[in-house]
Amino acid sequence: MASNEDRLYACLANRRWARSVAAGQDPDRAMDGLTDDDWLEAMRAHPRIGERGGADSTREQSRAMQASAETLASLAAENRRYEERFGHVFLIFASGRSGEEILAELRRRLKNDAATELQEAKRELRKIALMRVSNLAPA
Repeated sequence: MASNEDRLYACLANRRWARSVAAGQDPDRAMDGLTDDDWLEAMRAHPRIGERGGADSTREQSRAMQASAETLASLAAENRRYEERFGHVFLIFASGRSGEEILAELRRRLKNDAATELQEAKRELRKIALMRVSNLAPA
């Protein structure tokens, strides 16, 4: 059976954050102390939109993955452009969003400068992690 810290790490791939939350700190407040490097570490653990990345990602992206083959191909291509531009995967709170909505948001965010985009990606990852923490069954 996974430790509480390991279960939390599955929500946000940062050991310092997982340890703090396992020790009783509020998950949202614990994120306030993360450095940009901590966030980037957590981002590296996420799959691209449309790729398999575990049960959570599959469930969260389920509506988006019902998009047309053309939209899914565009998402894959735009994901690659995004990664070349920003150096990390495109992160978005995908739950309940269509593939077309996600593609439009990806294209909008490609116009951001690097600092603005890092802030947007961190906000989206925060939403993802907090939703996953709220869905954890008690240990």
